[in-house]
Amino acid sequence: MKNNVIRHVFVSIFGLLYCLCTQAAVTITIDTEKPGATINKNIYGQFAEHLGRGIYEGIWVGPNSAIPNTDGFRNDVIAAFKALQIPLIRWPGGCFADEYHWRNGIGPREQRPVTVNASWGNVTDNNAFGTHEFFALAEMLEADVYINGNLGTGTPQEMAEWLEYMTSPSDSSLAQLRRRNGRDAPWKVHFFAIGNESWGCGGNMTPDYYANLYKHYATFLKTPADNRPQLIASGGYEDKTQWTQTLMEKVPQTWSLRMGGIGHHYYTLPTGNWDKKGSATGFTEQEWLSTFVNTMKVEQFIQSNSAIMDRYDPDKKVGFNIDEWGTWYDTEEGDNPSFLYQQNTLRDALVAAINFNIFHKYADRVHMTNIAQMVNVLQAMVLTDKEKMLLTPTYYAFKMFRPFQNAIHLPLALSDNPHYTAGDLQAPQISASSAKTVKGNTILSLVNIHPTDAIDVKIDGPWQKANGELLTAATTDAHNTFSNQDVVVPSKVAFAESDGQLVVTLPAKSVAVLTLY
Repeated sequence: MKNNVIRHVFVSIFGLLYCLCTQAAVTITIDTEKPGATINKNIYGQFAEHLGRGIYEGIWVGPNSAIPNTDGFRNDVIAAFKALQIPLIRWPGGCFADEYHWRNGIGPREQRPVTVNASWGNVTDNNAFGTHEFFALAEMLEADVYINGNLGTGTPQEMAEWLEYMTSPSDSSLAQLRRRNGRDAPWKVHFFAIGNESWGCGGNMTPDYYANLYKHYATFLKTPADNRPQLIASGGYEDKTQWTQTLMEKVPQTWSLRMGGIGHHYYTLPTGNWDKKGSATGFTEQEWLSTFVNTMKVEQFIQSNSAIMDRYDPDKKVGFNIDEWGTWYDTEEGDNPSFLYQQNTLRDALVAAINFNIFHKYADRVHMTNIAQMVNVLQAMVLTDKEKMLLTPTYYAFKMFRPFQNAIHLPLALSDNPHYTAGDLQAPQISASSAKTVKGNTILSLVNIHPTDAIDVKIDGPWQKANGELLTAATTDAHNTFSNQDVVVPSKVAFAESDGQLVVTLPAKSVAVLTLY
């Protein structure tokens, strides 16, 4: 409590000092008369892979652990995720999915085989977390499920039988096996992917070869009429469009193939160089800005792939699903490079918010995204160290943006939006998005990427007041630690009125989500 009080006082003083260097105002005009697409709740999807400490320790500790748990699930992590209102979880991978054989993860845990995770460090996996445990997690969090099938080392039969095991209400041998393993009723499978990154770790395939395999496997993925998952194809990455082109051209939209979405992956690297990605902390101002410049490229990738999809699917029934995204930094010295554990700072929260604003804008085509990942891996919501747990700035960004789930996108215009420049790089200083929530409220998200300058944002319209939350901190790489978990936490937004307009002073390096009245 004391830390929170001190922090709120600090943020207030911090904001007043920054007002001394506030730039000329930006004006935002929200067009409430031309509502756009519904922002699918699954744009806020999560991703849990058998990778590092993402599942084992991060989510699952087993029922005999000294860490407080319920049926093996960490109580602290589950409580944190319940507060986040997670709509969707993708599992078991990732690269891991194309080497995962589902039968290894069912039955009595003490009898399950120990396998090697060849995708991530050749560590052993005792398969204690399998199909039943994943669905238990999803049910605890009231989240939809996105299962990624094994195309790389599996067969059509194995994939079809997994779906039968999960969804069949019949008296088949597989349905009876599910019942003997403790689950009577079938589970609801909302999404099912045929392979992952088939251009790389999923098989180093060509688009044409994959398209034929997709049709082959999809033909045999038969489920009850009331429990048919939307099938997701493995698409491209970064600026690639050939995968989208080939899939849209060669996979007919028939009932048996029912391609509901194409997966696409894009990670934000400060340097743009996979050999030297950049540090999670202690970065320069140039890398601060280059991170945002690079993350904003996702808009170009959405536009170019959507243009292709529009030619084949003008009704936008097939989603362009960015089912892996987030920041990716160099591994810290002393960490296992295969575990992809990284610190999470204020910069990451702003990256998340900028991506949300872009995803909202293209909600007619972007039906789902999945940040990588939930716990202890890449741009995580939660970090753990044995019994200790902390919430990251990215966690708070997701929590602040909850009202956008299933809201209706409202187009907006930004006037006099300055560009922030560092060296030879520049980017728009303010990112924004607006929507009408399921409760009928008008909401507005704002991001200021300038590291030192606050800016006034005038909101043109009938609104007289606002409330909401603001996320900022003293330094660009501020982050929560296990010993000080309140370094980066939300505070209340301040607003004023000027010449009949609502004005919000947006501090440097901040993100805010407002409800307008």
